[in-house]
Amino acid sequence: MNGSILPGTTQVLIVGAGAAGLTLAIDLARRGVDFQLIEQASQPFHGSRGKGIQPRTQEVLEDLGLLDRLVAAGGPYPPQRHHAADGRFTETAFETSPPTPAEPHQMALMVPQFLTEAAMRERLAELGHAPRHGCALVDFEQDEEGVTARVAVATGETTPGGGPRQERMRARYLVGADGGRSDVRKQLGIDFPGRTLGVRAVVADVTLGGLPRDAWHQFNDGSMERQLALCPLAGTALFQLQAPVPLEGEIDLGIDGLNALVRDRAGRDDIRIESVSWASAYNMNARLADRYRVGRVFLVGDAGHIHPPTGGQGLNTSVQDAYNLGWKLGAVLRGAPDSLLDTYEEERRPVAEGMLKLSTRLLDAAKRGDNRRGREVHQLDIGYPQSSLALEVPERGQGLQAGDRAPDAHLRRAAGQGTRLFELFKGPHWTLLGYGMSWSSRSDVPARAGLRIHAIGDPGDAGNVTDYLDEHGDFREAYAPQAGDWILVRPDGYVAAFVSSGQLDALERFMNACGLPRA
Repeated sequence: MNGSILPGTTQVLIVGAGAAGLTLAIDLARRGVDFQLIEQASQPFHGSRGKGIQPRTQEVLEDLGLLDRLVAAGGPYPPQRHHAADGRFTETAFETSPPTPAEPHQMALMVPQFLTEAAMRERLAELGHAPRHGCALVDFEQDEEGVTARVAVATGETTPGGGPRQERMRARYLVGADGGRSDVRKQLGIDFPGRTLGVRAVVADVTLGGLPRDAWHQFNDGSMERQLALCPLAGTALFQLQAPVPLEGEIDLGIDGLNALVRDRAGRDDIRIESVSWASAYNMNARLADRYRVGRVFLVGDAGHIHPPTGGQGLNTSVQDAYNLGWKLGAVLRGAPDSLLDTYEEERRPVAEGMLKLSTRLLDAAKRGDNRRGREVHQLDIGYPQSSLALEVPERGQGLQAGDRAPDAHLRRAAGQGTRLFELFKGPHWTLLGYGMSWSSRSDVPARAGLRIHAIGDPGDAGNVTDYLDEHGDFREAYAPQAGDWILVRPDGYVAAFVSSGQLDALERFMNACGLPRA
């Protein structure tokens, strides 16, 4: 590596400050992991693009301290209003379900991507960090101890050779969160197989007159040549324009070009675009990286998978990639076995594979004018039952399994206050729940750094003094435990282990392997 090099060291170098990179940075920051977050663009992304936050991602963002501000910034999805050529219309409301104790979030939340990422940067600043914009990864090399990267810094300064100033950065690990055209993936030589889906679309953020903001306006459903959607973006004065366009040829993304497209497809002269804040035309692809890890370098988010936008799965999958990797990096940097990092690809790549199939199937349905969505887009049923990080002793024949998402539940504290199970999970720690046992039974499991232990009991069991009471039976209904069971929950909110009281040796060995050493 040649050039004007300035030294720098960190534990994790994150390349790309979109939703995936910011999520990973927040998670590492709250774990006290030293990192650098760099972004090639000189300014944050200012478009809407991914605007739907699914229920499972809302749970993730609640844990990271972001959900309340995103709910305040965004809003629910409006009904879809299907306009006919004669001026009449029909409406289709998004299917909703009431929240339950186990699943407190049941509806997708609309937040334009630029507002989501702004909230993430605000949260990161609260934790004492910020992305470095205008920093482009040039190249990197890795060895047994770490990764050495060259970064070009757009400061206006130049080297004697005329190029931008460069910094040499040394990190224990490097994470590519740099999007579908990922330089990190390309430099690793990882194949990105898949297919182009034969659909090109325009998406733009515009201000306009002539349409109310109480609906997501749809024109020419079922016609890929004439479809047009205009969706009011919650928390802004903008509409998001979406329209398929011919595969070849130039597309005018200015006011005049977009107004002509709207007039032609809506058949109306009263809808008038007044300004364009962001616009893009892109070809839809479905591609999945062959690998997510090479040595000390990882891919997260769109660097590992790209897909059609149907179903609102992309940003959500990217956030959850980073949420899965963050706690594992933190654990290994504290001394956990390196093999823990292999479970990132083991768990997340199959999820992306399923997500690509789902979003492609929904795209095919959308071509026919069918925009219905079911529970599958909520991502609440995603889990890792086949993961090497799932233990059941003895095996459970039915109900909640190791590897499944850990449900929420209403509880009552010993002192009388109400709380939620998610409040016990919130934070970077592991959680061990002992059911149907006394407070003193917690001593059966020795204390460990990064582990919080809670005893949960039933109100009618007067013989046990517990930390929390399952006052309404929510915990029993969601977890179906037996008296004496121990339930270990991972930092990312998935059940790691169900272990009976007579199998504590197996639980001890499992926690050692997961990087939870005795204190």
